Amino acid sequence: QVQLVESGGGLVQAGGSLRLSCAASGGTFSSYAMGWFRQAPGKERDFVAAISWNGISTYYADSVKGRFTISRDNAKNTVYLQINSVKPEDTADYYCAAVVGRPTRRAGEYYYWGQGTQVTVSS
Repeated sequence: QVQLVESGGGLVQAGGSLRLSCAASGGTFSSYAMGWFRQAPGKERDFVAAISWNGISTYYADSVKGRFTISRDNAKNTVYLQINSVKPEDTADYYCAAVVGRPTRRAGEYYYWGQGTQVTVSS
């Protein structure tokens, strides 16, 4: 059983930056590909980014490409999401998730989920 805990969310002005972290425990972190998803109020949970177990392969939603960067540190059992040039439409709860095997954009394929961290962007 893997436990995931997100942190780093908060209130940020449009154009600013922040870094989300997701700390994993209870499993072999390097066995999992990791993903970030987000859910805005009243909307479905959407794929944001994913990274392979070794950090070599990364994938992004078109809406965040060039502004968001996913990375991981297997020694620290942590995956990160660097968010730059934030926009009001980035306001959402952000969730990290873990999946065995290849990273995927499909939320239903992820085994483990964190509780989420809220990001609010003011204009």
